[in-house]
Amino acid sequence: MSRAITRRLAIAASTLAIAAFTASCGQGGDDGPPTEITFSILSAESQTASGPLWEPLLNDMEEEIGVRVRPFFASNYNALIEAMRFNQVQVGWFSALPALQAIDRSQGEVIARTVDVEGADSYTSTLIVRRGSGITLDRVLTCDRSLTFGLGDAQSTSGTLAPMTYLFSPRGIEPSDCFRTVRSANHQANSFSVATGVLDVSTSNSVNTVFLTRNNPQIIAQLETIWESPPIPESGIVVRSDLDPALKERIRSFFLTYGQGEGAEAERQRQVLAALNYSQFRAADGTYLDPIREMRADQALREARASGDQAAAAAAQAQLSELRARREVTP
Repeated sequence: MSRAITRRLAIAASTLAIAAFTASCGQGGDDGPPTEITFSILSAESQTASGPLWEPLLNDMEEEIGVRVRPFFASNYNALIEAMRFNQVQVGWFSALPALQAIDRSQGEVIARTVDVEGADSYTSTLIVRRGSGITLDRVLTCDRSLTFGLGDAQSTSGTLAPMTYLFSPRGIEPSDCFRTVRSANHQANSFSVATGVLDVSTSNSVNTVFLTRNNPQIIAQLETIWESPPIPESGIVVRSDLDPALKERIRSFFLTYGQGEGAEAERQRQVLAALNYSQFRAADGTYLDPIREMRADQALREARASGDQAAAAAAQAQLSELRARREVTP
């Protein structure tokens, strides 16, 4: 079994690069189960920084499931969703909103969710400013177009959806009307921009804070948080629902048992997880994403009411009521 995943970490982060896998991804098809799968990862940091963190886990996965695992890093959520849609990626680590979209659009199926080193399976969206800037949340919400602002990817749960749902939309604020300029980038890029004064304020999340504290303490020292959202479901592992059933179960078993038990090997695996800021993978299905569905329904309701679309408002209200009722009876 090849363990040369390091040599494959140079896969380009673009949809065109994903398409290059199609001819050689070894999916088996009519010839039987696949001999190779592609595992997608959103590079919140650069691929150079993310690759070494994921490499040990993917090496272990490859050895455990008996199938070669190609890593695919992308800095764009839509590239990951489309890659799974066209079966150019079969398994992936997705944050909550892209995971939901992979279910809706790409035959995705959740098999596990992540748990951080402190045992939490949720995180928070944040707004950050440069330390000592004097910029407060009240100043941000005055919307006098004097500040520059950084949002996340349009598909980012914590970078866009959560701050819009919990902070801006309830106040009738549209960022493009509120700030002098609005730029879209990943959390690390936005954090660097705020720390260096390129941006006045941006979205981020509590996970990014942990990574910056560990890897870029000089950057985190320049930042402070002025707003934090309610808890957001953590990331999950998504597989294509039509993946060979036996292989799917081997993948599920790998994640749910990884870093568990006693002994030197389990301890080594726990160190691999700790580098990713995880303690384990917990069994899950698509219902764990219901808070994201609720945020989307709430947003759709506000948009429908604003536009006067009564039919759309009624549909969004019905979905929202169903999700809230489900949450109330969920232990």
